[in-house]
Amino acid sequence: MTDSPSPSRGSIRPGMTRRGVLLGAAACATAALRPGRAAAQSYPSRNILLVVPFTPGGSTDILARLLGQRLETALNVPVVVESRPGAGGSVGVGSVARADADGHTLVMGHIGTLAVNPALYPKLPYDPLKSFEPVSGIGNVHNMLVVHPDVPARTLQELVDYAKQRPGALNYASGGIGSAAHIAMVAFADRAGITMTHVPYRGTAPAVTDLLGGRVQLTFTGAPNLVQHVEAGTMHALAVSGSSRLKAAPTVPTVAESGYPGFEASQWYGILAPAGTPKAVIETLNAEIRTAMAAPEIAERLSLEGAEVWTNTPQEFREHITKEMARWGDLVKRTGIKVE
Repeated sequence: MTDSPSPSRGSIRPGMTRRGVLLGAAACATAALRPGRAAAQSYPSRNILLVVPFTPGGSTDILARLLGQRLETALNVPVVVESRPGAGGSVGVGSVARADADGHTLVMGHIGTLAVNPALYPKLPYDPLKSFEPVSGIGNVHNMLVVHPDVPARTLQELVDYAKQRPGALNYASGGIGSAAHIAMVAFADRAGITMTHVPYRGTAPAVTDLLGGRVQLTFTGAPNLVQHVEAGTMHALAVSGSSRLKAAPTVPTVAESGYPGFEASQWYGILAPAGTPKAVIETLNAEIRTAMAAPEIAERLSLEGAEVWTNTPQEFREHITKEMARWGDLVKRTGIKVE
């Protein structure tokens, strides 16, 4: 008696019809080609463009280039950081909202473009929640309130007293109407009951340049743009906006410590992709960003410049944007900030 031949590889097993085999093969092929899986396997397939919606030299640009270098190594493709300023960041952010939803065009969003602009501009070219897929936050930057040496104030309370005696006489600079520096100073002036004159610039860098030259008297902008000037003595730091002092400037008190408990107005930044970007791509980017920002040398570098690492899940980032829109939208309406 001879043994029955065993099924060879690729033969039909008992109980299987040829139709069943073909259907099974088709199902496997379909699973392999599902958009999410295919996107994850092929991403990225070309250069990644990271849009900064402001002029070079500010905190947004600094963080974008720092992250871009890390992502280049992790994803093995060039990450091109491109500045697209205009209308309080709306021009650059709006351009990414219209980009292909494939993960190859991203934007560095922040408190101004995502939480303030919706209340400030009646017709934005994007919706912070509907036009994007939040990927992850990347960092918090504490604002530092600094004055030109000619201003006779070396504490925050001295500045408040000086401003109250001269309503509107002090000129403060910002990177533009609705910028993080503008909103921070409006929030503080509202809390302290003082009136100053806003001088908006096209970006943080020219605002700081004019402060150094004495053409304006103070600003309340991101610490990374100011620390070196404070150390050089070309401007004086009176307070920082976070809940704790900065490692980069440990002798500078917080606004809360200086007589305004609970005050906090730091800038936050994060990466977003156009709405409809595959979930698998968002998950890949989220994982790589969180890994990049978790490197000890990144945390140390940010700390020395007055910033801190801040990452989260896409859903957590979306929830944060929603809460901040309500908070800062209320301030804009209550104080009557207008785009001139």
